[in-house]
Amino acid sequence: MKKFLLGTIGLVALGMAAPASAADLRARPAAPYAPPPYVASIYDWSGFYIGANGGWGQSRNCWDFVGVVSDGCRERSGGLIGGQLGYRWQAGTWVFGLEGQGDWADLSNTRVSVFDHTLSTRTKTDGIGLFTGQIGYAWNAALLYVKGGAAVTSNRFSILDNLTGFELAAASATRWGGTVGVGFEYGFAPNWSFGAEYDHLFMGHANNSFTSVDPRIVGILNNRISQDVDMVTLRINYRFGGYGRGYGAPVAARY
Repeated sequence: MKKFLLGTIGLVALGMAAPASAADLRARPAAPYAPPPYVASIYDWSGFYIGANGGWGQSRNCWDFVGVVSDGCRERSGGLIGGQLGYRWQAGTWVFGLEGQGDWADLSNTRVSVFDHTLSTRTKTDGIGLFTGQIGYAWNAALLYVKGGAAVTSNRFSILDNLTGFELAAASATRWGGTVGVGFEYGFAPNWSFGAEYDHLFMGHANNSFTSVDPRIVGILNNRISQDVDMVTLRINYRFGGYGRGYGAPVAARY
């Protein structure tokens, strides 16, 4: 009986001590909350693109009838519309590219000849092509670039009779030269960008030969014509690829 009582008292004492021991244990502090990292999207200019452009152009042409007399210079402005195709790749904030551009043009001018007031000379440029390289600097979705390369124009040179308006002689010429330009473009959507560009074309001098039996121009069938062209165009481009091609891999900024 004595052993039984001692065992019972020990069990009761142990049960009373257990809650006190658990209460004495100090609770561990909760781990501090870490907010998720901030993710910033970086615009990526890399990839193939295709687009359209339109705007204004001005062509300046100077006629010189070889061996006879200079017939002066004239300027003509008109509309431009066309498209472009290119590829860009980005290294850090620098953007490099290659582009081909073609435009239909309406740049035409007719002027009474200073050599013979019964005649007029007309110059018409109806096509312009550019093949250029680009170097640009990007601020995220904004891009400022310069470009340069080769230029080609499609032209028709005519000598007209002022009384009848009849074309007495004509020569067509495809002329090659150089171009430099500058542009600004902004990516307003992952695959779309809009911009403005200015280009100057140096087309140099070219000799042309006319064929005619009219006695007034038999002696001036050979001429040299110089040409320069200025272009200001608005452009819209679509870059191929999914959403991730418009904005590059997110950059995590941890605080």
